[in-house]
Amino acid sequence: MSQATLTQEAAATTPTTAAIDSLLAELDSSNAKLVYLYLATVEEASIDDLQTALEIQQLTLFPTLRTLEDEDLIERNGETITVAA
Repeated sequence: MSQATLTQEAAATTPTTAAIDSLLAELDSSNAKLVYLYLATVEEASIDDLQTALEIQQLTLFPTLRTLEDEDLIERNGETITVAA
């Protein structure tokens, strides 16, 4: 697969700035906003990545992830967490 094809596919699945702004306005929790924005920026992360980068403890992170997952904003695939397509 060519680099151009990969770039086009990434652009097609990456939320736009307007879409991200709209979603952030709807989220009540500052932690949910932070986690979602981080995932939208890095595209995928593990629990450890999120804890380290955002300095959020597991007791706070897990309910935040559950909320984002319940709202179909993120997806978990094994240990990898991504923004929902």
